[in-house]
Amino acid sequence: MFEELIPEVRTLTADDLGIGIKAKAATGHASSAPDAPEIAANDPRVQEIIRLANQFGGVLLSGPPGTSKSFYAAAAAQHLTGGDNARCRFVQFHASYQYEDFMLGFSPENDGFGIKKGPFLSLAHDAKDDPGNAYVLVIDELSRADVGRVFGEALTYVERSKRELPFRIANGDELVVPTNLIILATMNPFDRGVDEVDAAFERRFAKISMDPSAELLEGILVDNEMDEALAAGVLRWFRRVNEHARKNPAAAVGHAYFADASDTASLMDIWEYQLKYLVQRAFRRDVNTLADVEAAWKRTFVVPAPEGTPMGASGREPPPDPEAGQ
Repeated sequence: MFEELIPEVRTLTADDLGIGIKAKAATGHASSAPDAPEIAANDPRVQEIIRLANQFGGVLLSGPPGTSKSFYAAAAAQHLTGGDNARCRFVQFHASYQYEDFMLGFSPENDGFGIKKGPFLSLAHDAKDDPGNAYVLVIDELSRADVGRVFGEALTYVERSKRELPFRIANGDELVVPTNLIILATMNPFDRGVDEVDAAFERRFAKISMDPSAELLEGILVDNEMDEALAAGVLRWFRRVNEHARKNPAAAVGHAYFADASDTASLMDIWEYQLKYLVQRAFRRDVNTLADVEAAWKRTFVVPAPEGTPMGASGREPPPDPEAGQ
């Protein structure tokens, strides 16, 4: 009846809407993989990750935001796989990430539902079929998900001593975690679920602390050709705020926040749109320290006056105070 009244109407399929199983997901812009890092294979940190990955089968990179965890995980993965992207997967955990996303789930098909392999199961099968090469799974934000639920029965068998032992997954199939499957994961030690992650993985994987580094920051600022006096001010502030972080870990500021810092304008953008909120949140119950950190930031832009210069004069004016005149 409906079709007779409107002869042009037709039923839309899932593929017409772009949500069917034939529709390909965009992997470029939405990928959780970081940009391909340019870190030499002989970089000490990369060498450490590679050595521990081969020894333990998995490495946790633990540190506050901005400490290059994802960057180094991606670099190590590139070197472990010889740059073969087919042997590497990147996934990002989040609060709603589940076993069905990671291991095994169901996917709609024309005549019902079929089994859909998650990245872990898919890479485990690939690694088992190619024992002469390393396969790497990079998990970003490991502590954001319930790792016990996400890994399921596989959690026991990612341990090096239990690799190659068969076990059954949710659909009843037998699986082994091959020795050439390496897991590199990043985590923030201040996330809510970090205790569960530590309990699950500390005995199974190696763990590397990724701390804010003034040495790495100095190298970044030199590479970005920042004025020496301005760079010295940034380093003074960086050391000061991270000294406060010894008592208040949430205040830690990673060196990678300054990856694009090259001059006063770029520094002010970093402060106004990123760092300001971090320090305000970290010191919201400590107004005196907050005031100290904010005042120290403003002093970053003041060059010490040479001898004989009148009081109050300097070679560079501090940035305008956004609160002034309000």
